[in-house]
Amino acid sequence: MSHEERFYDKVGKINGWDFGDLKVFSEGVEWDFVQEVKSRCNQTDMLLDIGTGGGEYLLKLSPSLLLAIGIDLSNEMIKTAKTNLRNSTVSNVRFFQMPAEALQFPDELFDMVTSRHAPFSSNEVYRVLKAGGLFMTQQVSESDKSNIKKAFGRGQSLDEKDRTLQERYIQELQVAGFSHVQAFEYDATEYYERPEDLLFLLKHTPIVPDFGRDQNDFKVLNEFIETNTTEKGIRTNSKRFLIIAKK
Repeated sequence: MSHEERFYDKVGKINGWDFGDLKVFSEGVEWDFVQEVKSRCNQTDMLLDIGTGGGEYLLKLSPSLLLAIGIDLSNEMIKTAKTNLRNSTVSNVRFFQMPAEALQFPDELFDMVTSRHAPFSSNEVYRVLKAGGLFMTQQVSESDKSNIKKAFGRGQSLDEKDRTLQERYIQELQVAGFSHVQAFEYDATEYYERPEDLLFLLKHTPIVPDFGRDQNDFKVLNEFIETNTTEKGIRTNSKRFLIIAKK
């Protein structure tokens, strides 16, 4: 184990790798997804969240809704979400393990469907939405974390043209039958306060596939930190797009 690997291994043990402890801030973020959804919710609405993860977003949103259901393909994520639900005072949220391509709900059940950084089926979303219902999704753009992916020479969507996913989703939603589809995007500057914050990101997201598999990864990371450290922190970018589609 190299000196760098020992340092990062030690840092992992100290920090316990909790996303809540991540020290990062952004400049140029143009919306907050939870607030965008919340501003369009009614107290009588039923909402479905696809790829809900640990369910934290739904638990925050629950006071604005009649009922919220979160689904995820991962059994582990649903276990985490149910634990988070038990530890809360929320009573109008339910979680189920389920694939996005085969939603086990009747037609036109939901007033809203959301998906944050998770894949979805446009046809299934259209099917389970009521007439006039809204679908909202925030996704990661291809040129997100571009300087990190270039430094490592590999990464999520590295060789894909920017807006490829956005354009594909817009087309799929229109074909599925949505009457009005709008898209928005931002490219924010993101600053990670400490090397361990950036390391946490790389270890727990697919930005650089199999980070750490190569001895050289830690050397590249150190060089990246040296090159991209500013007074505000270690600099990269956060590029997101938002699609709002009305049935």
